[in-house]
Amino acid sequence: MEKKILYLECEGGISGDMTVAALLDLGADQEALERALQSLPVDGFHTVVSRVKKAGLDMCDFDVVLDQAHENHDHDMEYLHGHESIHPEEHFHVHGEGPHTHGGAHTEEAHHVHGGHAHEHRGLPEILHIIEHADLTERAKETASRIFRILAAAEAKAHGVPEDQVHFHEVGAVDSIVDIVAVAVCLDDLGITDVVVTRLNEGQGTIRCQHGILPVPVPAVMNIAEAHRLPLHVTETKGELVTPTGAAIVAAIRTGSRLPDVFTVEKMGMGAGKRSYDRPGMLRAMLIRDEAEERDLIYKLETNIDDCTGESLGYAMDRLMEAGARDVHYTPVYMKKNRPAYQLNVICAGEDIDRMEEIIFRETTTIGIRWIPMERTVLRREMRTVQTPLGEAQVKVCTYGGTERYFPEYNSVTALCRAHGRSYQEVYQMIEHACV
Repeated sequence: MEKKILYLECEGGISGDMTVAALLDLGADQEALERALQSLPVDGFHTVVSRVKKAGLDMCDFDVVLDQAHENHDHDMEYLHGHESIHPEEHFHVHGEGPHTHGGAHTEEAHHVHGGHAHEHRGLPEILHIIEHADLTERAKETASRIFRILAAAEAKAHGVPEDQVHFHEVGAVDSIVDIVAVAVCLDDLGITDVVVTRLNEGQGTIRCQHGILPVPVPAVMNIAEAHRLPLHVTETKGELVTPTGAAIVAAIRTGSRLPDVFTVEKMGMGAGKRSYDRPGMLRAMLIRDEAEERDLIYKLETNIDDCTGESLGYAMDRLMEAGARDVHYTPVYMKKNRPAYQLNVICAGEDIDRMEEIIFRETTTIGIRWIPMERTVLRREMRTVQTPLGEAQVKVCTYGGTERYFPEYNSVTALCRAHGRSYQEVYQMIEHACV
């Protein structure tokens, strides 16, 4: 499958509605999105897609318009920053008296009362139920569910409760459910396979949320950044640039944090934010092509390890191969003070570097990794299935100078060996003869 690489440039931060708008501007099917949202078993909203200007630039705006029973203060800047004087009775929770149902589809009924309107609090099981019963592709359902699970884990850690007991307000409100499902639908419609986010620009100061006035970045954003190693850059802007929904979206879909060394931009979309700060609230989304792929560029990661057990090194190799490494091997070396050690070498694609480094740091005792871009020349190859007297076998066929070379796959050879009680060499030769 051809790669479709999405680059999200989060210089102005990221939120759910900004992401949807940027993906629509990039070419996601608006009619398909509307059909998907209409299938949600949720009431009290409709969506508006329009064009707006930010810093003189034309961009897309995605707005979830709520009825009065579901409206919130998300875009009221004075309220967000705690400068508005509010009475205690205007901002509190009323919890239902029924028991909490653990592990079921229904959790304790809870409402947030603000300005005379009741806001429904939904738990993770209810939200996952909504997603599962919407008319979405399986890929879109999986993406939306993953985003909400990340949010649940972050909120659970912030409040010290199990994930199934977390009740959402901001992220469980109708507009956030719509935003997150819309992001999943647009990503699926565009056929995105890889997502690069180099860093998240965040503001500072304080912001008002359900639980009062909190420092920026808010705890949920910090927990997501910690759990998923999101690269944060704190700016001088007074305000929240990265919302918990925005952080969860990045954590759920990001596959790398490095742009290709050389790339071309095939298409660009810009999504507008609703909040007003000293920098334009906008998110740029770009479909890019890695020009290095034409040169078949790969990367070599290496590190020297002298204080790790053989069992740990063996397990690290298994994890790296399972995660998509092209090759992994160890070389005996002597380090300073004549200590015997091993050099770990990993060959991988550029978009897999972050995943490989995470495994190496987690599973070994190393404190540093070197990586080098390498060009390579490879033979044209394909996989074929051949019939042998013992059954089917997979063979790698490489072509050089018009001549084909056949290499029986190890797993096919060993499977036939075990099934028929034959030696490895005997089965290998039988497969080779079947290729001629």
